[in-house]
Amino acid sequence: MAVRLSAPFGRLINRDARVFFTFNGAKVSGFEGDTVASALLAADVQLMSRSFKYHRPRLGLTFAGDDAATLVTIDRRANCFADTELLCSDMKITSQNHLGSLEYDLGAVIGLLARFLPVGFYYKAFYRPQGIWEFWAKFFRRSAGLGRINPLKQKVVPHTKRYLHVDHLVVGGGYHGMKAALEIANAGRRVLLVEQEPVLGGSLLYSRIDPEGVVAGRKARELIGQVETNNNIEVMTTAHCNGWYADHYVPVLQGQNLFKVRASAVTLATGSLEQPAVFRNNDLPGVMLGSGVQRLVHLYGVKPGHRAVIIAGNDEAYGLALDLLDANIEVAAIIELREEPVEAQLRSALTARVVDRGVRIITGVEPHAAFARRGHLAAIQLRRQTSREVHVTQYEPLETIACDLLCSSVGFLPQYQIPCQAGAWLRFDEDDNGFTLDGLPEGFQLAGSITGKWGLDELALNPNHSWPIFPHPKGKEFVDQDEDVQLVDIVNAVADGFTHVQLVKRYSTVGMGPSQGRHSALATARITAAANQSSIDKTGVTTARPPLRAEPLGASAGQVFFPARLSSMNVAHLALGAQFLHAGTWYRPAYYPWPGEDRIASIEREVINVRRNVGMIDLSTLGGIDIRGPAAAELMNRLYTGGFKGLAVGKSKYALMCNESGVVIDDGVAARLTETHFYVTSTTTGVENVYRQMLKWNVQWQLDVDITNVTGAYCVVNLAGPKSKQVLARLTTSDLDDVSFPYLGVREGVVAGIPARMLRVGFVGELGYEIHVPQTFGMHLWKSLAAAGATFDIAPFGVEAQRLLRLEKGHIIIGQDTDAMTHLRELGMSWAVSRKKSFFIGDRTTAEIDTTQMTRRLAGFIVESANRMNVPQESQLVLQGDRMVGRVTSAAYSPTLDKVVGLAYVPATSAVGDTITIKVDQGHGLQAILCELPFYDPRVERQRVSDVSVAAIKESSPERTSLIRALHVDVETSDVETSVVETSVFIVDRTLSDRCGVRGSAAAGWLESLSMLVPDKPNRARIQKDGAVLARLSVGEFLLLGGSDYLGCHPEEADGNYSLPRADSHAWMVVSGVHSREVLQSVCSIDLRPRCFSDGDVAQTLMFGISVILIRADENFHLCADITSSQYLYDALGETVNSMLI
Repeated sequence: MAVRLSAPFGRLINRDARVFFTFNGAKVSGFEGDTVASALLAADVQLMSRSFKYHRPRLGLTFAGDDAATLVTIDRRANCFADTELLCSDMKITSQNHLGSLEYDLGAVIGLLARFLPVGFYYKAFYRPQGIWEFWAKFFRRSAGLGRINPLKQKVVPHTKRYLHVDHLVVGGGYHGMKAALEIANAGRRVLLVEQEPVLGGSLLYSRIDPEGVVAGRKARELIGQVETNNNIEVMTTAHCNGWYADHYVPVLQGQNLFKVRASAVTLATGSLEQPAVFRNNDLPGVMLGSGVQRLVHLYGVKPGHRAVIIAGNDEAYGLALDLLDANIEVAAIIELREEPVEAQLRSALTARVVDRGVRIITGVEPHAAFARRGHLAAIQLRRQTSREVHVTQYEPLETIACDLLCSSVGFLPQYQIPCQAGAWLRFDEDDNGFTLDGLPEGFQLAGSITGKWGLDELALNPNHSWPIFPHPKGKEFVDQDEDVQLVDIVNAVADGFTHVQLVKRYSTVGMGPSQGRHSALATARITAAANQSSIDKTGVTTARPPLRAEPLGASAGQVFFPARLSSMNVAHLALGAQFLHAGTWYRPAYYPWPGEDRIASIEREVINVRRNVGMIDLSTLGGIDIRGPAAAELMNRLYTGGFKGLAVGKSKYALMCNESGVVIDDGVAARLTETHFYVTSTTTGVENVYRQMLKWNVQWQLDVDITNVTGAYCVVNLAGPKSKQVLARLTTSDLDDVSFPYLGVREGVVAGIPARMLRVGFVGELGYEIHVPQTFGMHLWKSLAAAGATFDIAPFGVEAQRLLRLEKGHIIIGQDTDAMTHLRELGMSWAVSRKKSFFIGDRTTAEIDTTQMTRRLAGFIVESANRMNVPQESQLVLQGDRMVGRVTSAAYSPTLDKVVGLAYVPATSAVGDTITIKVDQGHGLQAILCELPFYDPRVERQRVSDVSVAAIKESSPERTSLIRALHVDVETSDVETSVVETSVFIVDRTLSDRCGVRGSAAAGWLESLSMLVPDKPNRARIQKDGAVLARLSVGEFLLLGGSDYLGCHPEEADGNYSLPRADSHAWMVVSGVHSREVLQSVCSIDLRPRCFSDGDVAQTLMFGISVILIRADENFHLCADITSSQYLYDALGETVNSMLI
């Protein structure tokens, strides 16, 4: 039936480019520029989908993405609007919501039962007995719904979020939208013009406003030309404004991209939505809105029928009639609903032209019912006009007119949703028969028909017919075609007591479909008002909430950021074939397999080598927190369970932290470097929380201390094993004997030519040294240790081996051997509490717990007869008979002890030697014996140090390396430039350039004493005489980028000022080029326009999920971020540049 029209119809399609695709397996073709729906109609497809509830045949109503009739599945993407999805080659399109084939849908039998399924049927019939709904819901969901997805076959589509800041946002690219944009732009303001269609023009592209049909096209061409040549206007097409939030924050969805637009002001020119007439069988394929038909004809050159009838409630219908006649579609009749006769003196120009062309106009009648043949519209029956009631009992049937296309043009509803989200409210004028919007927020404006004014000059007559609703005794007058809600459903909802329009919606589901009431809200308000014998103004419409249109969850979530952190030794780990695991955002080597070696064999080899020789492990992921100030010891005493005021300088101590409930939340080692300076390590995944806790508590306590997270500043290697001292002695001149460097001692010296902090620890149960060096020296340290330890059979070991080694020693891991209820007494760690001090966090709860009866405790167990293949897993249950009494937290086969060892929560009354049953795989029980801890070296003999004599290695100058592997860094010329997309954006890695941080109450004065140009307030920067950049991050903290002349000076800590290791903790990149601001703006929520972020401005913000210090200086952007995330930041910036500029 539908065929293609020749030019000039089809202004959006390219007839020279044919596109092939399939629909339900059948091969179909269309043209480039077609939507899926227009291509299907042009190919004579007369059935596109089935309705949600009754499985009625559907073809399309609006052809603008505003109704569910065109929902299809495209390439396994369910619920795609066929009338907005542009056609692509080889698309695989399938229809939705039918049982069996689309043409012979077994689910259509539900429609025969419609009279027995009144509104609220589900609520009334399926709530008893209790719980029965869960049973029935499966059947309802199978027979009704909006497509199905198969997660295993879903194509992963990347979604990105970007930021935009504009002076003025104009939504709607029609006549009034373009006029508003031009007026604002000509006043010197930057405008973002958002249009949902592929091209500008709006309804000018398809509507007819003059008898000749030339005015709309001419005005469209003129305005589009002016917009395209205006440098102050940026146009974004195929984009939807999906809501409004405070301060003109507007999400705009374009394809797979979600733009977070922040505008100084907003103008909404989204127009009005045409509303359908309500009569029996008004949902048949072939019944369409007049604007939908015009879109098909003018934009896509589709002839949707051969013989048409038009239901007219305004003059728009006569422009439609002329378009149909020009497209060689017979107009059998126009059903004129308006009461005034079509007399010569009252005719508009459009009406007069239609009369001149001999079209029959029938007055005093209304549609009674539409009839179908073979599932498609075949005729419309008329009747005499009746009273405006929600029920009809008496009527006079008239003639039946054969037609295969029935168009209605009876009224419009302003697109009120976004203004109402902004705080406006709808008001219905009974005299003018239309809605208007009041109460707009400041900076929010409306233009065009959304204001309730019509026509290009906003002086046209109101096009809304007051009652385009025609009840039928047998029903099937669909008010909401998305949800198959009929007129009688709304009337019955009111009769059931749901009189408020919001309750009508909830009870009947009207307006809950994909169109969200865009084509049912006005009719629902009219029917509800009539049923309540009230006014439409008092009845109102249902609440509009964002998102305005269906939005993929992937677009809301955006790109998944995994701000990967890597130590500077990562390249070495890769070269050794390390297998990695995630620890928070860190990539940590799990183990280093040799060729042909499996995971278990690799881990056991690494464990044995540490016990017999020496191993080294990258511990750069350990949290590091720097605490300085006169009250540093007092702060430590309050935060941790142990006593720290008496800790000697040069010593370290186990540090255990609880929360107010006495629950253990973190542990580490606290080293006292000076009387007023502590360096505290923390767990890899817990450091951020610990740092926040420290800041939170000190805000309350107001102690004279400064707390800095320095996790990324240091690269840490733990040497462990009986030969670790020999290896370290070859690389340092520090005295390592037991007296000079005892267990838990802390020393600062030089290792491999690098300034280093050394802690003697024993987490794995062997003689061990933690070596902390600046991050950029990490690779040099790793290579030096490997070379020095070669003669001692040194080998790297990973996290898996470390966990096994610590388990043999009986040490716990927070988060693995503890849970959200674990307290010190359960762990047998009351020894870690100092009762000599008056307070620590959780002390009151801990004291109360000590007086109560314990129900569980963490105990060690062994399985003598077990082998590597019969090891309990974490969280497997400990049973007493058939009752669960505990769980396993850690377990592994120990190659050192040749038995399975583990930790488990067991009843507090359990004793050493008792047998427990562990429920392992396949449900059988494994017998284990409780034993004392530790399993290995209970007398701590492995920590004793014997004197050694080794030849020291002569070290060359230590080499610094940047973590950005994409750049080839020359040690002597450390500034490396990478250009992206010719010369539009440059990214320069200056991580190896000089820089430092200074913090303290008198820091500004100290810097001024060095003749530096100090910014007068926070978040400002100044360029120094030698080109260095000094940024003020807060009242007392400064960051100096470059400026080697100043770096030889260090503030005196006694004056309350001290240096921060910014050269070690932060990477430094410089982004420049003509598009640099555009690139950074897309990933940064701060407004980077010149008037908002100019030279000398500093901001601390987020980019790609990581914290970044952003400085604008000398027309360049300086980025400083955690050095361990620099590779991730560089890669993410590069991907952004490529996606935006190529």
